[in-house]
Amino acid sequence: MSLQGDRTRALYQKGKQYIPYGVNSNFRYWGDDDTLVIARGEGAYIWDADENRYIDYRLGFGPIILGHNHPYVTRRVQEGLQDGTVFAWMTPREIELAERIARMCSVDKVRLSNSGTEATMHALRIARAYTGREKFIKFEGHYHGMHDYVLFSTASAQKGALGSRRSPIPQQISSGIPAHIREYVFCLPFNDFELLERTVAAHWGELAAILFEPMMGNTAGIMPAPGFLQKIRELCDQYGIVMVMDEVKTGFRIAKGGAQEYFGVRADLVTYAKALGNGFPIAAIAGKDEVMMTVHPGQVSLGGTFTGNGIGTAAALAVLDVLDNEPVIERTTANGKRMMEGIGHILTDAGIPHSLSGVPAMFGFALGTDQPPVDFRAYLDSDHGLYEDLSYALIRRGVMPDADGREPWFLSYSHSAAVIDETLNIFEDAVREVARDYKGSPKPSIDVVE
Repeated sequence: MSLQGDRTRALYQKGKQYIPYGVNSNFRYWGDDDTLVIARGEGAYIWDADENRYIDYRLGFGPIILGHNHPYVTRRVQEGLQDGTVFAWMTPREIELAERIARMCSVDKVRLSNSGTEATMHALRIARAYTGREKFIKFEGHYHGMHDYVLFSTASAQKGALGSRRSPIPQQISSGIPAHIREYVFCLPFNDFELLERTVAAHWGELAAILFEPMMGNTAGIMPAPGFLQKIRELCDQYGIVMVMDEVKTGFRIAKGGAQEYFGVRADLVTYAKALGNGFPIAAIAGKDEVMMTVHPGQVSLGGTFTGNGIGTAAALAVLDVLDNEPVIERTTANGKRMMEGIGHILTDAGIPHSLSGVPAMFGFALGTDQPPVDFRAYLDSDHGLYEDLSYALIRRGVMPDADGREPWFLSYSHSAAVIDETLNIFEDAVREVARDYKGSPKPSIDVVE
């Protein structure tokens, strides 16, 4: 049964006339019958063009930390617009925002950007300029944006093309990437201490950076094994490699100081975006003074016309105000914990093997197995078909997770205890529906349209 109502279908068909596949990001395309057109959002809810209401757990792929259309953020942006949007000079808001990020995240220097893709792209350039080396390590299932260097072995990869675990093959995720780009990246399984140490020892003279998500924001919230982030820090220190922590999803979401605070590990460079703006486009690259000061004007290119624009900076300052003055993290954590516990109890009672991972503000779960996956390869062995069936059963009832279990469930400050209760009641009904057909044998992995 199609998710589209009449007006949604008509709008989507009109969009296809002018926009390739009717979407401005391939990740928004769910096929011609299930791609939705969202008309508005408020708090924890979104409404499609047919006025169907959903409790939103996608939250724009993670940016909405306070809730859709948060009134304080909206008001601050409106005030900021009165001063103009972009200039060929610095503004007071840019300086204030950099100071606030430095204080909250315990970093020395900050440069603003517009998106997570731009932030990770620039971070790699800084690392290369700082070390004089060109290659880097990333981990299978980690996603760092849409630039060519990082579109290898992301969460859209297929297990059969990843090669042997002892000698992984970087799997190119898109056509249009020059063939020799793959020569600059080593793709390793997450949480594999021995392989990481062996790769660094063999290639350290070529390695500018180790780039990673501190927890897997694109593979069901898989957490780092105890000591794994510390091992990355140790190896970077030992071999003069730049440690780049991609906090595009975790920053300002899992703790006020992000994953660095949560896990107690300091990186050389950190990238932020998403929750920093609560839906407005803003990003940042931050880090240690010595590394950040590599961006000497005229020697290392780092900039952009819209960096530090008035809308993004006003939104970010408003978000940080709320994080500083209200119990955003505490309440989101408490409600997310109730949610995770409730999901676990419902799946257990239904006899569906499962494992939950992540943190309350950003978590995922695998079905068909009670063994928590420790990396992307292990996650691909879970039952994706069952997860998709469950997701569609939830969406038809008014709860909106991503249909692909690799994308975590995100919570916001607006997801109240009452919203969680409503969600769990619907979740129980949806599980009851899919459990009737559950046979206990995993279905094939779903194909992702990119």
